[in-house]
Amino acid sequence: MKAADRREKRQSVPADPSARESASALARRTRERVSSGTRSVALESVARLRDFQRQARGAIQPEMDSVPYLSLVRAPVLPMGSGAMGREITIASYNVHRWTGLNGRARPDPTRATAVISEIAADVIALQEVLRPTDGPDPLDELCDGLGFHLAFAATRRHRRGELGNAILSRYPITSISVLDISYSRIERRVALAARFEAPAGGLGVVATHLSLVDRTRHRQVQQLLEHPQLNAGPSVLIGDMNAWRKCKAAQDLEESLTQHNNFDWPATFPAARPLLALDRIYARKADVVAIEAHDTSASRRASDHLPVVARIEIEKEG
Repeated sequence: MKAADRREKRQSVPADPSARESASALARRTRERVSSGTRSVALESVARLRDFQRQARGAIQPEMDSVPYLSLVRAPVLPMGSGAMGREITIASYNVHRWTGLNGRARPDPTRATAVISEIAADVIALQEVLRPTDGPDPLDELCDGLGFHLAFAATRRHRRGELGNAILSRYPITSISVLDISYSRIERRVALAARFEAPAGGLGVVATHLSLVDRTRHRQVQQLLEHPQLNAGPSVLIGDMNAWRKCKAAQDLEESLTQHNNFDWPATFPAARPLLALDRIYARKADVVAIEAHDTSASRRASDHLPVVARIEIEKEG
């Protein structure tokens, strides 16, 4: 009887649709509150992370956004030779890969690249990806005094290890120096370092650079460089890591405006262990490229990811 009574009692309580709807609404609001709360916490966390990133960027912004600048110009303690430049000189370009060797993972060790630079024995050499460390000896100072070379260095940016940029080393005194900012991006800072050398036989302008990895940007940089006064005032050379992966528009413009070369004539310099690409080049105007080759030795294959490119230049008489 008790079971029957309970069944009858349950049957006597009618289902209340409004109560069911209220319960569903309450459950839905609860889920929405939980979801909203979770979303709010997530958004707050993202906001805090972005704020932290902005603060971090702000702390380093003066360094990362600084434009390229002339950082160092100096003469050696004991200059090499008389300093008189003849009509035929040896020019070289060398990407030293921040002194980190072939794979870029080794600790910076300038002695490797310094040994290669000594092997080359160039009259003028342009260096790219030069690291001047904040702490410890300055490799450029050691090169300057060790080789008896005059020196100019332009920094493209600063980071935690020091300044990074391009350098020109020369056994001849530098009579003028200028820096041209060819950056088209805050991320990829690029510079051209222009030097002038005078001699009884005539002067020579040298523009050293490291061009962009991006084709369109590299083309714009070349157009800017071809208007540089040092390339339009008598005998001159344009040297550096051109990043000319193929017969790109930038390379075509250079070859149309400066001394003609075919890609076949350019020596392969990258990668150093097994050179396939002619990224490093030496162009001339009002000067003859007598010979050009990659400096390929056991030392140069270990010192950087690029081999140096070396050319003998015969300067035309002015007038």
